[in-house]
Amino acid sequence: MAAPRTHEITALLRAWTAGDEQALEKLTPLVYSELHRRARRYMAREPAGHILQTTALINEVYLRVGGLQELTWQDRAHFFAVCARLMRQILTDLARARRYQKRGPGAIHVSLEETSLASEEPRTDLLALDEALNALARIDPRKGRVVELRFFGGLSVKETAEVLSVSPETVMRDWKFAKACLHGELSKPNHHGP
Repeated sequence: MAAPRTHEITALLRAWTAGDEQALEKLTPLVYSELHRRARRYMAREPAGHILQTTALINEVYLRVGGLQELTWQDRAHFFAVCARLMRQILTDLARARRYQKRGPGAIHVSLEETSLASEEPRTDLLALDEALNALARIDPRKGRVVELRFFGGLSVKETAEVLSVSPETVMRDWKFAKACLHGELSKPNHHGP
């Protein structure tokens, strides 16, 4: 049954791109549970007492998606890729605001070990990760997108491959390489504090 839903999502995205104002409302119930699952998985990594709840993150993503009317939606995978990027932006902006308000240290070291990426470990310095990810993307944009899609968007290897139009094997190679690069960058002493 996944195929009809995928085609339905793609059809609604294309209808919305064509100007059908009702398409986004029809799309919401089809993608909400998947977005919620992905956001919840990511938010589980955040420190206890995080001020943004999963539902609030999804609501903010929807607000921003609603403002992307000029975007030409390709398909379901493209939609979730855009949502992954929006989640990254929202969470990074919130982390910057928190750091600005604290005006001091408080950064938590990011561990990019395989187990911590797949687990629900709540220790992430989003600003250091964002900076390291931006540096990686300048060197190799595809590897940066692989991390963004998998880490922030919760996409599987297959979904990431679909979004990037590469093989799952390429995604796995990029994922391993990117994790090693990011781990090295985040292990540098200047990433342990502000």
